[in-house]
Amino acid sequence: MGHLKRLRIFIGFLKDKASLIKTTFSTKRQTASIRHAVLRATSHRTSTPPSNKRIAAVLSFGHGSRTRASACIQALMDRLHATRNAFVALKCLFTIHHIITRGSFILKDQLSIYPSYGGRNFLNLSMFRDSSDPETWELSSWVRWYACVLERNLTVSRVVGYYFSSPKSSKKMNDDNEEKVLALLSSDLLRELDALVGSVEEISDVPSSLNLQRNNLVHEVVRLVGEDYRLIQHEIFLRVGELGERLISLSREELTQFLDTLKRLEDCKDRLLRLFVNRYKNHGLWNSIHETTTKIMVVAVNENVKEKALMKIWRRDKSSELSGIGERFSEFGQSLQLTSSDTWLGLDRVPLSLSTAR
Repeated sequence: MGHLKRLRIFIGFLKDKASLIKTTFSTKRQTASIRHAVLRATSHRTSTPPSNKRIAAVLSFGHGSRTRASACIQALMDRLHATRNAFVALKCLFTIHHIITRGSFILKDQLSIYPSYGGRNFLNLSMFRDSSDPETWELSSWVRWYACVLERNLTVSRVVGYYFSSPKSSKKMNDDNEEKVLALLSSDLLRELDALVGSVEEISDVPSSLNLQRNNLVHEVVRLVGEDYRLIQHEIFLRVGELGERLISLSREELTQFLDTLKRLEDCKDRLLRLFVNRYKNHGLWNSIHETTTKIMVVAVNENVKEKALMKIWRRDKSSELSGIGERFSEFGQSLQLTSSDTWLGLDRVPLSLSTAR
C-alpha cells in the first residue's frame, strides 16, 4: 500500500510538471502567471495545505483588473473540475475558501457569479470520487462535503447581504449588524435565520470518517469551517434575540416557522460537537435558543386559549342572535295564519276588477 501511495504521488508530481510546461507554451503570457500560481497552490506532491505564500500569490490577482480576477477564478475552476485527485480537489476548495475570507471584492464578485448561469451546485462536485486507494476514497466524501459547505456559504452571503466569513465583516457585525437586525422586518429576519441555519445543517452533515482529521489538510479545512461556524453563531444569536422580542407581534405562521427553524438548529448540536471536538460550544447561543423555544410555546398556548375563548364568546353571541331571530320569525308567522273563512288575518278582501281597453 505504501508503494502504491508513493507511486501515486510521483505520478501526480509528473502531472504537475507537465501542466506547468503546457501552460507556459499554450497560453498568453498574462494568463500563464495566473495558471502557474493556481497549479503551485494545488499541487499533487503533498497532502499538506497550500502555504500562505502560495495562497497569497493567488489572492494577488484580485488587486488588478477585473479581467485578471476573472481569469484567476476560471483557472481555479478549470483545475477543480479537471482533477480526479482528492487532494488536489481539496486544495482547490481550500483556496476558494481563502478567496471568500481574505480575497478582494473583485475576486469574490467573480467567484459569486461563476458560472454565468448561477445555481446552488455551481462547484458541481456532488459525484466526485477518487478510487485510487481507501484513503482517497474516504477523502472524496470530505471533498463533496466541503464543496457543499462553500456553496451554502456563498448562498447565505447573498441572503444577508455581505460575506459573513470575511474578517472585515466580523468587525462590521460588532459595529453595525445589531442596528441592521433591529431595522429588518420580521419576515426578513426569519428568511435570513432560515438561510443561516441551513448553513449550519450543511456543516453538521459531516462525513463519518472523522479520523481523517489527523490529516493536515483535512485538519486545516475543519479549522477554517470552524471559523465560519463561529461567525454564523453570532449572526444567529442576533436574529434569535430580536425575534424573541417580537413574539407577540408574530403571526401563527411566523411562530410556526420560527419554532421549526430553531428545532432544525438544535438537531445539529451533537454532530457539531463531534466535528469541532467541543470547540465553539457557545453556551449563550444554545441557552438563548432553549429559552426562546419555551417562550414560543407559551405564546402559542396563550394564543390558543385566547382563540378558544373568543370562539366561545362568538358561539354564545351567535346563539343569542339566532334565538332572537327565531322569536321574531315566530311572531311574524302567527300574523300570517289563515282564518277559517280563507281570509288573511288583519287584511280586508278587495275584489279584483278587470277592465278592457276600447
